[in-house]
Amino acid sequence: MFHQNHNSVRKQTQLRQKLNRCYVLIALILNLIFIACTYTSKSDLSSVIAPASTGKTLKIWCDKAFTVEEDEALQQIVRNWEKQTGNKVKLSFYTNDELPQKTQRAIQSGNPPNIMMGYNAETELNPRLAWAGKLADVSDVIEPVKSFFSEGILKAVYFYSNVTKKQSYYAVPIHQGTIHIFYWRDLLQQVGRNESDIPKDWDGFWEFWKQVQDDLQGQQKQDRKSNIYGLGFPFSIGASDTYYLFEQILEAYDIQLLDAQGQLRLDELNVRQGIVKSLDWYTKFYQQSYVPPDAIKWLNPDNNRKLLNRNLVMTPNVTLSIPVAVRQDPNTYYKKLGTMEFPNKPNGKSMRYLVTLKEAVLLAESQNQKIAKDFLAYLIRPEVTEKYLEAAGGRHFPVMKPVWQNSFWTNPIDPHISTVTKTLVAGETRFYYSIQNPAYSLVLAENVWGKALNRIIVNHITPEQAADEAIARIKQIFAQWR
Repeated sequence: MFHQNHNSVRKQTQLRQKLNRCYVLIALILNLIFIACTYTSKSDLSSVIAPASTGKTLKIWCDKAFTVEEDEALQQIVRNWEKQTGNKVKLSFYTNDELPQKTQRAIQSGNPPNIMMGYNAETELNPRLAWAGKLADVSDVIEPVKSFFSEGILKAVYFYSNVTKKQSYYAVPIHQGTIHIFYWRDLLQQVGRNESDIPKDWDGFWEFWKQVQDDLQGQQKQDRKSNIYGLGFPFSIGASDTYYLFEQILEAYDIQLLDAQGQLRLDELNVRQGIVKSLDWYTKFYQQSYVPPDAIKWLNPDNNRKLLNRNLVMTPNVTLSIPVAVRQDPNTYYKKLGTMEFPNKPNGKSMRYLVTLKEAVLLAESQNQKIAKDFLAYLIRPEVTEKYLEAAGGRHFPVMKPVWQNSFWTNPIDPHISTVTKTLVAGETRFYYSIQNPAYSLVLAENVWGKALNRIIVNHITPEQAADEAIARIKQIFAQWR
């Protein structure tokens, strides 16, 4: 009897243990389901996890990167999406100066791509396309992840359409960047200087690089060569880098060309004087031979090449394309090459930085709008965009706040990415005037500032004359826009 009772008790105990394990397993599964549903409800990404396959082909145009790795990273995203959905993508790359023009021609011919992604398009084209009703509203892509973007980023893609007579989201932000100074530490050491010697005040900062050039050229003359220049300022009409830098110089001198309503302030005396002063300041470096003579012909990659070939001591640039180019050489990346912020403004205040965006837009007259939006929603998922930007070597900075805290972007050992993170997360920034008035995007597309600088250098007119010509052209553009 005792053994029978004991066996019965033992069997009951084992049964209870099995039931308890089942309850625990069921609870765990339910908890995981709850967590997954909670995360999905917060970011509302359910529509992009498994979009319906339609067997359609998307045509996507994108500006070509400066590295193979970046293009391959985007191609991998495309392959992953194709595999998930069964849809196909025809992905084409064009130079960032060519892409806006090609897109406009495609719209005029009635054969636009579904999606266009570009840097210069953000400043030169997208606001005008939205105004003219050529872009599709992408609010249903933005809204589910709206909380992941900063207020400034959202404002930068919130355009006015003259067709619908309302503002809405007409572009999807992909990544961002701003201008920094890139320089050779070892060239400074060659003339007995280091980073701690670089002044923080405006005039002292620029004089420093001039003096470094003088000293280096003095050394090189002993070797019968003097092909190094202190400053890599672009002067070309064909380079967007020219207006990127000149707009930053106008900001340094606190010259605000538009008011809060997006209207011109060019008739104000102090604004004209500020433009004259900025043009004079910028061109004197070339006139004094502190900039390479061929800078008037540079295209966007040329200042990168000149620096990497050690024909320059420093150059400003709006992405980390220069550090990314030497990332595979740790000695050069971590020790020889430096990245730094601009000096304080001439009035002693900290610099406010102009931000560029790479945006994706959906053309209003293109086909397959639904699957195009599915692709865009997939592209901007935080885990997707994070892998994409890291695979690209950190050339561009994320626009989504959840990604900012990743160690890749905050690593203090990386002298380049950590500097950009500091500027864009903690610094004072603003966007180009294109977001305030679409007419200004045409000012940049025409490179009015590049033409003004060229007129001074090539045609030997005065900064006053160049400023008046630029002002007249900007006024004409704005008048035609009404």
